[in-house]
Amino acid sequence: MPSPGLAPEDPWAGKRTMILSYHPCFYGDRFRLYAGRNLDSRDRSLMRRASAVILPPGRLPELYQEALSCCGTVFPDYGCRYRYPGKPGDIRLFREHGLPHPVTDIFEQTRDCLPGYLESLNYPVMIKHSAGGEGSLVYRVNIQDEAAEVLDVFRGMEDSGLKGFLVQEAVDARDRTLRVVVIHDRMYSYWRVQPETGKVQHNLAQGGFLDFGSDPELQKKGCALVQRLCTASGINLAGIDVLFDHAGAGAPAPLLLEINFFFGLQGLGGLQGYHKLLKQGVRDWIIQQGLRLPPKDFPDPDYQRKS
Repeated sequence: MPSPGLAPEDPWAGKRTMILSYHPCFYGDRFRLYAGRNLDSRDRSLMRRASAVILPPGRLPELYQEALSCCGTVFPDYGCRYRYPGKPGDIRLFREHGLPHPVTDIFEQTRDCLPGYLESLNYPVMIKHSAGGEGSLVYRVNIQDEAAEVLDVFRGMEDSGLKGFLVQEAVDARDRTLRVVVIHDRMYSYWRVQPETGKVQHNLAQGGFLDFGSDPELQKKGCALVQRLCTASGINLAGIDVLFDHAGAGAPAPLLLEINFFFGLQGLGGLQGYHKLLKQGVRDWIIQQGLRLPPKDFPDPDYQRKS
C-alpha cells in the first residue's frame, strides 16, 4: 500500500508501452500521418520502439510489412490480404484450410482456359474477374456463347494488365448473401437481399437492401463458419460474404464466397457507427495484448482500469 501523500506506483514503469497509430481516428501515444508519402527513418525508428502499431484503412502493403518487421504487433492483421490477393486468393485460402465454398476453377489469364473447357461446364455458372468490386465484373452465364463473350471482355482487359478470374458454380442462394463484418473478436451480420429475382448482385450499389432480422439460426451458422476462417487465418477486420445453398433437400449449408477488406458501412450505421465499433474493437485488441490504453483515445478511467 502506498505511503500517504505519495503517488501510487506506476505498474507500466520501465515497460515498452508506446502505441503508434497511423489511423486518422486514433491518436495512439504517437501519431504519424502516412497519406501520400513514403516511409522514412523516423517511421522505422518509432515502429521499433512501439509495443503495437495501428494501421490506417487502405491497401498499404509496404506500411504493413514494415510495421510487422519492426514491431510485430499490428492491427489489423492483413497477412492474408497480401498473401492471397483478390478473388482467386480468397479461394486458395479457403482451399488451404478446408473451408466450404462454391465449386470454383481459377484462371490466371484467358489463355489458360483451354479449348473444350467452356463446352464441358454445367450451366448456369458464375464468371468473376479478380478486378471487380461491389458486384461489378460478375456475370451469370447460361450458355457457352455467353461465357465466350465474357472471356472476350476479360481478354481485352489483360492488355491493361488486369488478369485473373474465376468460373464458379451458380449457387441457389435465394437472392441474398449474408455479410459478416469482423472487427477484432466481434461479428456483425445481416442479409443483403436483391429484390429483382435472378439478379446475382446483392449489394446496395446494385439495388439490394439490408435485412438484419431474418433467419437468425442461419446467421449463427454463417458466423460460425466465418469464425473458423478467422481462427485459421488471423483475419480480424473484414467484411466476409457467405452464401447458403438451398438446392439440396436438407437444411441449407453455408459457403464462404469472398473476403472484402474494403467494405460498405451502411449495415454498421454508416461511417459514424463504424468508427464507434472500430474503436471498441481496437480497445479490446489493445487490452488483449496486455497493453495500456492510450489516454487520448480512451480518457475514461474505467477503460484504463480494464487494461
